Amino acid sequence: MEEFDKSISFDGRDIRLKIGLLAPQAGGSVLIQSGDTAVLVTATSAPSREGIDFLPLTVDYEERQYAAGRIPGGFLRREGRPPEKAILVSRLIDRPLRPLFPNWLRNDIQIVATTLSMDEEVPPDVLAVTGASIATILAKIPFFGPMAAVRVGLIGDDFIINPTYSEIEKGDLDLIVAGSPDGVVMVEAGANQLPEQDIIEAIDFGYEAVRDLITAQHEAMQELGLELIKAEEPATHEDLQAFISERATESIRKILSHYDYDKPTRDAALDEVKETLVNSAISELPEEDPLKVATVENAKIVSNLFKDLTKKLMRSQIINEGVRVDGRALDQVRPISCRVGVLPKRVHGSGLFNRGLTQVLSLATLGTPGDAQDLGDDLHPEDEKRYIHHYNFPPYSVGETRPMRSPGRREIGHGALAERAILPVLPSQEQFPYVLRVVSEVLSSNGSTSMGSVCGSTLALMDAGVPLLKPVSGAAMGLIKEGDEVRILTDIQGIEDFLGDMDFKVAGTDEGITALQMDMKITGLSMDTVAKAINQALPARIHILDKMLSTIEQPRTELSPYAPRLITIKIDPEMIGLVIGPSGKTIKGITEQTGTKIDINDDGTVTIASVDADQADKAKKLIYNMTRRINEGEVYVGRVTRIIQIGAFVEIMSGKEGMIHISQLAEGRVGKVEDELAVGDEVVVKVREIDNKGRLNLTRLGIHPDEAAAARKAASYA
Repeated sequence: MEEFDKSISFDGRDIRLKIGLLAPQAGGSVLIQSGDTAVLVTATSAPSREGIDFLPLTVDYEERQYAAGRIPGGFLRREGRPPEKAILVSRLIDRPLRPLFPNWLRNDIQIVATTLSMDEEVPPDVLAVTGASIATILAKIPFFGPMAAVRVGLIGDDFIINPTYSEIEKGDLDLIVAGSPDGVVMVEAGANQLPEQDIIEAIDFGYEAVRDLITAQHEAMQELGLELIKAEEPATHEDLQAFISERATESIRKILSHYDYDKPTRDAALDEVKETLVNSAISELPEEDPLKVATVENAKIVSNLFKDLTKKLMRSQIINEGVRVDGRALDQVRPISCRVGVLPKRVHGSGLFNRGLTQVLSLATLGTPGDAQDLGDDLHPEDEKRYIHHYNFPPYSVGETRPMRSPGRREIGHGALAERAILPVLPSQEQFPYVLRVVSEVLSSNGSTSMGSVCGSTLALMDAGVPLLKPVSGAAMGLIKEGDEVRILTDIQGIEDFLGDMDFKVAGTDEGITALQMDMKITGLSMDTVAKAINQALPARIHILDKMLSTIEQPRTELSPYAPRLITIKIDPEMIGLVIGPSGKTIKGITEQTGTKIDINDDGTVTIASVDADQADKAKKLIYNMTRRINEGEVYVGRVTRIIQIGAFVEIMSGKEGMIHISQLAEGRVGKVEDELAVGDEVVVKVREIDNKGRLNLTRLGIHPDEAAAARKAASYA
């Protein structure tokens, strides 16, 4: 392909597309650039493999340290396992792309986005999402696109398209909207307790910009002479489908209308119907009957057709009768129960959240500033995290067995969503200097475990004594869309997520939204429907929040006795080297002497951590005395360390000595120093002079009683 270069003037910032320049053997490739941030996105397809009954789509986002002019750390000096941020961007690309492929497509498809250059002002993630659409079209893969994504920020009262990192940091909103010609297909957001209407307006504002990018892609296709590929759908198994429908419809209807069935009972009943169906096909049909051959040779076909029939009947029940499989109304939340302090206080805080059959146990740990997560391996400006949320989804939570591995993309994504939901309500570092980690263990899953993690995290943090600005709850909204008929479902359970069209997670406080995540299984959603889902989530969130607050109304006023006690003091940054000492000798000596953990920031903030308050106070005194600046005229309480013929040396703080000349010991003449002082005596002295070599000359003369009292008080504090 000849080189093609197109610039899109976009809200005052250009997005440049370069096609045909790089990766000529990929199915399709584009270099998409804004500012000095440039991302190469490729799409490649391979023929379907035998026996595959799903779309094998793989999306990988890669960051290279050279993109920001860096050399990787570590022994190998090369990039290794992708950082968490890169995994989240991979998911961000995948989620709006996946529903736009035909549901019958079985080709292996791989999308690879690589950040080749980054100016640390323009985030590469939304560029990668739009680039994935262009690369897919260039690769001539069947696709219901084009698709594009933009970021929306909020500075004051003004929305901004594709804000820079600094604008995101200053603003109250970080929203990503992806859409197709049919509507919105994905939303991801963190917000500072914004009202529902502000969020709706932001999504609408973003989708307008998305449509401009879709138009630009159409224009590029015309200039390149490209058309969207519309491959024919493979032949369906109509006879087998009719056989299954005839034999199983009534049984499935009865199971779906058994509102007292829980998930395991319902699943077992459906599996029994499916097994009976397969056995009847094998036993009743002639050997040469194509239905029998299809049933015996490809059980996956039967399973998929049975799933399709179950999906059709469940959706019909909701559309026509307004009743869900568990008997709830469309806007009704499942039964809620909450507990806190369910584990011993060795765990600093714990919260158990139950919604229906979904159960999440969240555990909070308070750490010191040195426990903050270092983010130095990725390209983004944030260098550390003081709030960390991890999400675990073991196989027993759904009654299954499988090997336990390291967290997958789903676990990382759900953990990041719950983390984002809590961040806006955390106390400032000055108010509460702890690093916080919450781990949410999903003990039972039947839908919306990520929002269960948000609720569990709030309970655990309050139980740990973290002074949250506001408690946060969350609910997952679903959708059933058949033609023009649309039904929004509040608090979806597993079967409604599995067989529905949308999973829209909304988290927030009683004042506003803190996080959103919407994923679709259809090719787009109107803004009216998006707005309805957001507004319908509000009463559900408030209902859940009321249940949580009836369990724990306020954060606990006392920390676990096993949580570290933090003391924070400020020293002159020029004194940091003195505290650390050569090769860390001084600070190591203090920590060994007191059994504390000490962290020092570049701004001179010193944080001392210990479960023993007395030892923490001892370390504080040592550092305070070591770093306090001494000025002429100041009064101190010191201790005599040695006596010489012409005077006495007095240590007025750790490592700081001065001399009282014999003439400065008393008002009258002193014959011998020993007549006035002995080694070990406590004495109140004033700094008479600091000579040009930094030596302290002290005196006992001219000290007012108020000055002496203040010095004694300061000595007891220090």
